[in-house]
Amino acid sequence: MTTTAEALRQRIVAGPTVGVMGLGYVGLPLAVAFAESGATVIGVDLDARRVAAVQSGESFVEDVATESVARLVQAERLRACGDSGALREADAIIICVPTPLGKSREPDISFIVGAADAVADIIHRGQLVVLESTTYPGTTQEVLRPRFEARGLTAGRDFFLAFSPERIDPGNRRWTLRDIPKVVGGVTDQCRELAAALYGRIVREVVPVSRPEAAEMVKLFENTFRSVNVALVNEFAIMCRRLGLSVWEVIAAASTKPFGFMPFYPGPGLGGHCLPSDPHYLSWKVRLEGYEPRFITFADEINRRMPAYIVEMVTDALNDRGRALRGARVLVLGVAYKPGVADTRDSPALEIIDSLRAKGAAVAYHDPYVPSIAVGAATLESCAWRDAGLATQDVVLILTAHAGYDWAAIVREAPLVIDTRNATGALPPAGHVVRL
Repeated sequence: MTTTAEALRQRIVAGPTVGVMGLGYVGLPLAVAFAESGATVIGVDLDARRVAAVQSGESFVEDVATESVARLVQAERLRACGDSGALREADAIIICVPTPLGKSREPDISFIVGAADAVADIIHRGQLVVLESTTYPGTTQEVLRPRFEARGLTAGRDFFLAFSPERIDPGNRRWTLRDIPKVVGGVTDQCRELAAALYGRIVREVVPVSRPEAAEMVKLFENTFRSVNVALVNEFAIMCRRLGLSVWEVIAAASTKPFGFMPFYPGPGLGGHCLPSDPHYLSWKVRLEGYEPRFITFADEINRRMPAYIVEMVTDALNDRGRALRGARVLVLGVAYKPGVADTRDSPALEIIDSLRAKGAAVAYHDPYVPSIAVGAATLESCAWRDAGLATQDVVLILTAHAGYDWAAIVREAPLVIDTRNATGALPPAGHVVRL
């Protein structure tokens, strides 16, 4: 007699129906990857614009080609809707909803709770549910499992539950979804094995761990590792500047050591969803256990201070040239949190622009991916940097080193350049170029 688990495994191998809850930077690439593997994919999102875009065969994520979405929609491999009830027919449901911080910088898992409640309304025997949203250790077992088992089903026997942290790096052409190993932790061994079989359709390597809590901790450790090391190099940059040294030269030389060193680079602050938020999920959890995570706290303080430090750099550079910040014309190049993407979530550029404007500077910006931004109560539109009159600007402030800028022309024409990303590092030294 075929067991529930074996029947599901057979469907996963043959060509499952996969539901993806949340069609953002994580969910849409995942949905497309599963559809391209031969699965039938149902995407669910509360944002009607995203649903309409997918249904029209359009992509709103840089890493996903519109041609791919259109082809899959036309082949009836991919569809989107706003009703989670459509997931009743899914063999596997993957939850990829946001996990922001609340006003007091504590975890806000309301989107996970909402998704879990929606799945609990329709879950039935023989389904696999995987949570991918970054969260604190214990969420899968403590939040999802009780809701599903309240339906009279047993995890590991009637339905199957796992956690697999998303590891997508938007804009990274070297490490794509398929190339990045997928960590999987199941509530039971069978849950883990079924989740591994599912992801084996779309990735080259699956890394099993003992429990969902271990998989949840993996993602927090990865991003806390980055946050702490970015904070270290940010503080190192401040120290090097005080000592009259180039932090970029020091990092480049240190990187020649073939062991015991990994280069991280300074910048105007942390951005994107993960790094500014994820370590706080871990801090909150371990504080409940009576432990104060000091490294995370110190790193957060340093990284959050960087936008203000950049504003100080602008002020000091202008003062050195007998110019006040108030009334100065500042052209910002790049407002996305990293090169090659349109994502401005928690981008330090927004805080920097807001502070410069509050101090009386006249700020314009250019970003090839971001046509407009909301700063305070104002909405700014991206200008054409080549037509902005570089020679008439008091400062050109480089915050995101997108490809496509002519750094030599910028340095040649602008009277003062402040480079927070070492975008001009390959050019000959110039007295009017100030690097972080």
